[in-house]
Amino acid sequence: MTAVVITQPMLFPWPGFFEQLMIADSYVYLDDTQFSKGSFTNRIQLLRGNDRCWMTIPLAGKGSFQKISELAAAGEDWKASHRALLRQSLLGAPFIDDALSIFDSVYSHSSLPKLLIASIEEPARYLGIGANRTVERTSNMGVEGTSWQRVLDIVLKAGGNRYLTGHGASNYMDHKAFERAGVQVDYMDYSRTPWPQPGGSFTPYVSVLDLIARMGPEAHNCLIPATVAWQGFLKEETVTS
Repeated sequence: MTAVVITQPMLFPWPGFFEQLMIADSYVYLDDTQFSKGSFTNRIQLLRGNDRCWMTIPLAGKGSFQKISELAAAGEDWKASHRALLRQSLLGAPFIDDALSIFDSVYSHSSLPKLLIASIEEPARYLGIGANRTVERTSNMGVEGTSWQRVLDIVLKAGGNRYLTGHGASNYMDHKAFERAGVQVDYMDYSRTPWPQPGGSFTPYVSVLDLIARMGPEAHNCLIPATVAWQGFLKEETVTS
């Protein structure tokens, strides 16, 4: 089967996202959708001692009523402050130089949309993920529409017959319409595999750079991709709700 993943460009996503990327045959950046304030498009969490803090790219015009492909950052000063914050967060990690090298390469981009895409692609290369997958952007695909119908049309345009998605999609998906179109819908079953972190507790919900800095070339061993068919996922949701 040809598995398609569709997601908005995001700033250095959490490791669970890269488990999804590991299964993808075709990866589509949803870059022509409107920016949503409070999303993970321009921000990610880092560790700060036993707590977490946000690392956020300030947007020109606060990103209001703009497509992701049209976003621009407010100035350049945030790049130095982000590097200082990341370095402080990762201080003492054995592979901090690897993480900072990825960060520096990604932050060399002046175009914000390119920076966001690079913050997925460069960690993926380090982790050995997806060398053979195809990569597209919806801004170049000419697929119109909204909601689940557009998602289905994008999957079909990308040549897919399997759609891999995160958990939030269950709120709007018409799973049977996908089945009628010959597309299998699977939800991610994130492993949330622990890796060494300072402090007394573990959280997987931080940037992939945390995993890379603390595990280095072995980071990929913490990524264990698995999925569950939509019927099973909805059944589990019903039981836990």
